[in-house]
Amino acid sequence: MGLKAKLEELKTKGLVDIQAADDQRQLNEIRVKLLGKKGPLTEVLRGMKDLSAAERPQVGEFANKIKTELATAIDQQLQVLDQKSLQQRLAHETVDVTLPGRQAQVGTPHILNQVIDDLEDLFIGLGYEVIDGPEVETDHYNFEMMNIPKDHPARDMQDTFYITDELLMRTHTSPNQARTLETHDFSKGPLKMISPGRVFRRDNDDATHSHQFNQIEGLVIDHHVTMADLKGTLEVVARHVFGDEREIRLRPSYFPFTEPSIEVDISCFACGGKGCSVCKHTGWIEVLGAGMVHPNVLRGAGVDPVEFGGFAFGLGPDRFAMLKYGVNDIREFYQNDLRFLHQFQREVK
Repeated sequence: MGLKAKLEELKTKGLVDIQAADDQRQLNEIRVKLLGKKGPLTEVLRGMKDLSAAERPQVGEFANKIKTELATAIDQQLQVLDQKSLQQRLAHETVDVTLPGRQAQVGTPHILNQVIDDLEDLFIGLGYEVIDGPEVETDHYNFEMMNIPKDHPARDMQDTFYITDELLMRTHTSPNQARTLETHDFSKGPLKMISPGRVFRRDNDDATHSHQFNQIEGLVIDHHVTMADLKGTLEVVARHVFGDEREIRLRPSYFPFTEPSIEVDISCFACGGKGCSVCKHTGWIEVLGAGMVHPNVLRGAGVDPVEFGGFAFGLGPDRFAMLKYGVNDIREFYQNDLRFLHQFQREVK
């Protein structure tokens, strides 16, 4: 059998095999078998060395034509298989668009954020500004501007994360008050602000303490501000958070940045002041500290303490949430246990 006849036979058999291929893997094996270096087409062409010089060009041209026909047939079959595969996938992945959709889960703010947002709304309604500030603070604003010099024993009350001798993680949000007090223009009106945010202290983590917690501090500076103004403000806060029946009492205390200083208790919301395990049978629950701004704090910010005065207070949203919702361990707020957090879901408007 001559080379041309062998090539013609090879083409005929190859076209049949190509048409019979059911998938891309099988088609690729046929491509390698027919057109590869060790395939029958190459093997036939090796016999060209035995042809005369006149026959070689004719057979070579014929061989290239067959090679092109086979390659074209393979490409066409590949397109057919691709289309077939696509149709199978479309049939398998068909979606019934008339079916009702799956309802997406909508999150809700963390319970601590809910408490903070609620208090912010309350104070904004009372005419306060919400002032934010850096969590990495300087010793100057965190302590010295708060009437706590480097040798003051009150620093022992606030175990501090120091980054350098001057930089630290703020132990309270009071530095925001100092910064704002320095720049406030009293010719445009009084200063009424709250400073919410995270604070950091090197506390042992237990049921009532954490190395990180939230704080909201408030500051009011104006002419003729009195302790009565402070008491009235704190009554509004206590009744807003814990109920309209709540009463408050003020007890003398000590803070370096206020004078006089007070601790604030609310009548127990669990027993109505009769005495129970929540209030340790006293009828009262301690909730925050406050006082009249110390003259040294005003002087440090360039404010005349003879002309201006005011009050400051600091409350813990974490503690408020623990008391309001009966949470016994502050660490629950930070462990991201959905079983715990789902108890405080609210409707998202």
